[in-house]
Amino acid sequence: MTKIGIIICGRYQTCGGGKCFRALRERTGAFAIYPAEEAVEIVGYSTCGGCPGGNVEYVPEEMKKNGAEVLHLATCFLVGYPPCPSIPQFKAFIESAYGLPVVIGSHPIPQKYMDRHEKLPFWQDYQISELAKPLLDEAREIKVAYN
Repeated sequence: MTKIGIIICGRYQTCGGGKCFRALRERTGAFAIYPAEEAVEIVGYSTCGGCPGGNVEYVPEEMKKNGAEVLHLATCFLVGYPPCPSIPQFKAFIESAYGLPVVIGSHPIPQKYMDRHEKLPFWQDYQISELAKPLLDEAREIKVAYN
């Protein structure tokens, strides 16, 4: 069994996690890395604390104490407007400070967001193709199903 923690963007602090939990059940998006037959347990779900991400300093430690073996920075960091500029720093900090691997993304990027973001000139400036390649490579029909 893999134990994971999910950190969401503070702008979406009232999000109930529906798309994240659905994607985990369906093993889509960034959760496709876990085999369907493998049990996965969520041991923590929190926000970054809002800009500039103050919770990133201590929430991963709490999740690790609860057994987290990997942390996911949720898809909302990528598809919120504007995308979070701190994703690379959050990933580097968590991996360095807590020794936990960080996966960028949770649920698939909804197609309506892909259509919108691909038209924006800064989208490539965020290194999305390097940060979240599995989310970009998701089949279009799956992205549409997450609209």
